[in-house]
Amino acid sequence: MNDNAPAGVAAGGGAASSPPGDQAPAPAGGSAGRRFLKSLGGGGGRGRMLGLIVALILICLVGAITAGDRFVDTANVLTILRAAAVLGVVSIGVTFVITAGGIDLSVGSVLGLASVWATTLATQRMAEDTHWLVMVFTAAAVGTAAGLVNGLIVAYGKVVSFIATLAMLIAARGLAEIISGRRTQLVTDSGFEGFFDGNFLGVPTIVWIFAIVAAIAWVLLNRTTFGRRTVAVGGNAEAARLAGINIKRHLVYVFALSGFTAGIAAVMMMGRTGAGTSTHGMLLELDAIAAVVVGGTLLIGGRGTIIGTVIGVLIFTTLENVFVLNNLSTSVQALVQGGIIVVAVLLQQRFAVRGTSP
Repeated sequence: MNDNAPAGVAAGGGAASSPPGDQAPAPAGGSAGRRFLKSLGGGGGRGRMLGLIVALILICLVGAITAGDRFVDTANVLTILRAAAVLGVVSIGVTFVITAGGIDLSVGSVLGLASVWATTLATQRMAEDTHWLVMVFTAAAVGTAAGLVNGLIVAYGKVVSFIATLAMLIAARGLAEIISGRRTQLVTDSGFEGFFDGNFLGVPTIVWIFAIVAAIAWVLLNRTTFGRRTVAVGGNAEAARLAGINIKRHLVYVFALSGFTAGIAAVMMMGRTGAGTSTHGMLLELDAIAAVVVGGTLLIGGRGTIIGTVIGVLIFTTLENVFVLNNLSTSVQALVQGGIIVVAVLLQQRFAVRGTSP
């Protein structure tokens, strides 16, 4: 059931005066804190956001208690943010796809393909002759092209997005292996490495990129016709079509956007590791989908939240950091991660009920 669809459909038809459901006006007399939380998550969103924030705080408390100064150290906080940056940018693109009622399983493989293509000898030689931005453009173009193919297959080929993007997952990974010969391609452009592996005001560049992408995505989803149409398509495609939205064209745009963010994430991964390889982004799509859903975006479409996705990503990366600091095995990590994800979702539901009750 889509509680945002009516507003989104009307907007798609150009007649809406209110943003997607998450942006309903705050109740008169409510505190500034409540209005702020509601602006982030909307009707029922206040409860969802509280649940996410409580879950993240609990994880941080566990980290501070079990790892002490090693966890609260500034360097460790930056390590968490660096780890969250690549996953975060990918997850933001996936948020739009899921909000539109689809799924994108290919983002991890597309990231790997984009990183390989952008670090080929020919591309890097061209970058040396001109500017390292050539590598950035190449990665973004490869990601966008892969997303366009996904969108065209889903929208005009009428193939279920799960199957279409699963095929892209396999094909993109295979193409990346063919191009690279299953070898790691080192980034040789010092300007590229210096920028993306550097810092600004003491904060890693890729973290700034994550923050900028998240801010732009929030505006796009919550303050533009494109975002309202995305919510409308995911909530009720037939109603959106009757409201005048070109469903097929919009789906192509949404998948292309997801591919574009995967390309940007590939650039960030290249900056972080100093290389492009077909193994980049392996299984990243599963982490991204989990972060998006834990963040409060409906898996069936019709409701999406960028802030929730960002917090969901931070929950995942903070969890992983706590596990590493406590020298837990990967098996224990997976087991505990699954349990805490369930707890986080239950907390969301509990606060959501409170948030919607009179």
